[in-house]
Amino acid sequence: MTAFGKTLLALGFVAWSGVALANPAHWEHEWPDTDFPRTTIDFSEVLEGGPPKDGIPAIDAPAYIRATQETRLDDREPVLTYEHPEAEPRAWPVRYLMWHEIVNDVVGDMPVAVTYCPLCNSAMIFDARVEGESLTFGVSGKLRHSDMIMYDRETQSWWQQAIGEGIVGHHAGARLTPLPGWMESWGEYRARNPDGLVMDEPDWRRAYGQNPYVGYDRAARPFLYTGEDPPHGIGPLERVLRVGERAWPFSRLREEGQVSEAGVTITWTAGQASALDSRVIAEGRDVGTVRVSGAEGEDVPHDIPFAFAFHAFYPNGIWMLGD
Repeated sequence: MTAFGKTLLALGFVAWSGVALANPAHWEHEWPDTDFPRTTIDFSEVLEGGPPKDGIPAIDAPAYIRATQETRLDDREPVLTYEHPEAEPRAWPVRYLMWHEIVNDVVGDMPVAVTYCPLCNSAMIFDARVEGESLTFGVSGKLRHSDMIMYDRETQSWWQQAIGEGIVGHHAGARLTPLPGWMESWGEYRARNPDGLVMDEPDWRRAYGQNPYVGYDRAARPFLYTGEDPPHGIGPLERVLRVGERAWPFSRLREEGQVSEAGVTITWTAGQASALDSRVIAEGRDVGTVRVSGAEGEDVPHDIPFAFAFHAFYPNGIWMLGD
């Protein structure tokens, strides 16, 4: 049995035992300040992920070092990058996001939420302001369609990470603004920004650089997902590029190298390791880096979820399969 299979066995009972408890009455002791009557979802879709509220600790106000000072990262390791036009570029290594899932940060004068859900491979950076209020986020311990449900500490509202939407509580129906960050290899970031910033290792006892979900992106089925498989014969754990409500399979992008359609230009280049393959992240198979630009060459907000997650959150989405 693979390490991921053992993880499923260890967490599966805890998670599935929560299915029958998908009812606000059973959550109010843990969430006394959440306005459960205000919701946009069916509560039966919410499952316990295993760890409790804040069992996966978000990082607040992370420390940074210069790219030239960083010696722990392998060139192939993935980082989540954001290059704000009025601030120094910065990168958040996935080896840290794997264990913390949310980083509450400030870029320039803008509060941001840097998020990563390993179970659906969704990596999104959001402007953390809603209606003029700055929010900070934590990990709820709940999943929906195998995607992390975040919560904001200010109102205890629940948020769907993959789409940045408030789903329960005061902010139900609100949307976070996605920022044009992207996933790339550490070598790519460092070559372009030798004096750029990179998040320093957090002061937590975690196996940074190790992947606790060994073999996950080669598994037959997603963890705690009971929805439909993607159409067109696309594997549920194949990576796709999502821009808005369109998805491009990575298999196509890898084959073509560059695609220009639907108002964007997409390039794929080799050299980035999968964070969800081998036990050591740096040894993961090459999944490549995708960049997305608009008509004026500007970076475009996007995500690289697994195909099942795109299909779950965008059931009427458009699949960009080419000729």
